[in-house]
Amino acid sequence: MTIESLPILYSFRRCPYAMRARLAIAEAGLQVQLREVVLRNKPAHLLEISPKGTVPVLMVSEHTVIEQSIDIMYWALEQSDPEQLLPSNRVELVGLIEANDGSFKTHLDRYKYPPRYTEEHNGLSADAFAALHRQKGAQHLMDLEHRLAQHDFLLGSTLSMADLALAPFVRQFAHTDLDWFKAQDWPHLWQWLQRFLSSKRFAQIMHKYPPWQEHDQPTLFPPCQN
Repeated sequence: MTIESLPILYSFRRCPYAMRARLAIAEAGLQVQLREVVLRNKPAHLLEISPKGTVPVLMVSEHTVIEQSIDIMYWALEQSDPEQLLPSNRVELVGLIEANDGSFKTHLDRYKYPPRYTEEHNGLSADAFAALHRQKGAQHLMDLEHRLAQHDFLLGSTLSMADLALAPFVRQFAHTDLDWFKAQDWPHLWQWLQRFLSSKRFAQIMHKYPPWQEHDQPTLFPPCQN
């Protein structure tokens, strides 16, 4: 297969949805053409194949475009899953992802970006509004803490798709106010997050690439290893 015939992944380095897609592709041992996007100047081709205009978007072929990060994760791991990251029973996996992408993401966004939601402040200052949603998001994180107190990873003693799907969002929550996060009583969650952030897999997906332009040579992700 030539580089030009590989699937095309539109991505943005710091987006947690795009992180989880890159993680799954790398863990599956697959390769794609990576196109790093500048969100304020989205490529015409991205908008042509996915008018929603958000990343990640994976163009597998001319007739197959995957627009949701979780679907990209399933696509990758269902092709190749050398570490057996997909659990045989997906009920818990789906529940964790739905809670993360639903209520937790709602609180994360309002905690991290309160000026975007002024119509919801209801008389609260921006700081008070952010603190309210930080506390609500923390309730979800305590659920993860209780789970991780029982085993090293979210679904058991080994890494799974659930860890890769949720860790980028917990990272974003933590780094909104790292001192506050570190002061909370969730030692198992902190250890789990630090294990993820110090891993080779995280370093691999966080390499900086220049924004893609129309006539650039294809960029392989993950890059070929010598």
